Amino acid sequence: MDGGTVGTDPRDLEGFSLFYWLAQGLGALIMVLVVLWTSNYRGGFAWSSNPALEFNWHPVLMSLGMIFIYANGIMTFRYMRYHRKRQLKLVHACCHVATFLLTVVGLCAVFDSHNLANPPIPNLYTLHSWVGLTAVILFCCQFVVGFASFLFPGAKQSLRAALMPVHRYFGMLGFLLAIAAALMGLLEKAIFALPNYKELPGEGMLINCIGALIVVFAAVVIFVVSNHGYRRVPMAEDETLLTAESQLG
Repeated sequence: MDGGTVGTDPRDLEGFSLFYWLAQGLGALIMVLVVLWTSNYRGGFAWSSNPALEFNWHPVLMSLGMIFIYANGIMTFRYMRYHRKRQLKLVHACCHVATFLLTVVGLCAVFDSHNLANPPIPNLYTLHSWVGLTAVILFCCQFVVGFASFLFPGAKQSLRAALMPVHRYFGMLGFLLAIAAALMGLLEKAIFALPNYKELPGEGMLINCIGALIVVFAAVVIFVVSNHGYRRVPMAEDETLLTAESQLG
C-alpha cells in the first residue's frame, strides 16, 4: 500500500485507504471549485494592475497552502508509515515549506488588493483576518520549532520526546484555525459581494458548497490523524537514526 521499507504492522488499518483517498478527493474537489468560483464569478486573476482581481489569488493560494497541503503534511506519517523516519521528516518539511511560500504570496495578494484599491480598504479589522493571521503565525512558529527540534541534527532525544505532544497539538490547532478562517472568509465574501445572498443565487450556492466540503474534508483529515490504529509503528532503524543525529550534536 505505501511502498518503502516494509515491516510487520500490528495496527488495525481497516478503512485507512478509503478515508485517506477520500480526503485527497475532497481536497482536490475543493481546489477545483475555488478556482471555478474565482474565475467564473469573481472575474479571474491579475496582480497589482487590478487590485480587485488580485484579491482572487488569496482564497486560491490560502486554500491550497493552509488547507490542502497543510493537511497532507500532517497526514504524511500515516500514509508513508513504512518509509524511513528521515524520509518522512523531509516530506513533512517540504509540505510545510510549500505551505509557507503559498501563504506568503496569498497574504501579499490580499494586502495589495486592499492597499491599492481606490479608496483603500482597511486591513485586519474582521474576525476572519484575526483568526487567519493567528493560524499563519502559529504555523510559522510550528515550522521553526519543528525544524530546529526534529529535522536539524543534534537535538537531544529527551527534548524531542518532550516537544512531540506539543508539536502535534499545535499543528492540529493551526489546521483547525485555518479551517475556521476559511469558513469565515467565505461567509464574509458572500455577505460583502452578494447583495442578494439571502436569495441563494448560483454564486452563493457555490460558496456554501465549498464551505460544506471544507468541513467534511477537515473531519476526514482529523479522523485519519487521530485514529490510533493508523499511527506509524516505530521501525528498528529509527533508533539508529536518532542515535546518529544526537552524536552530530
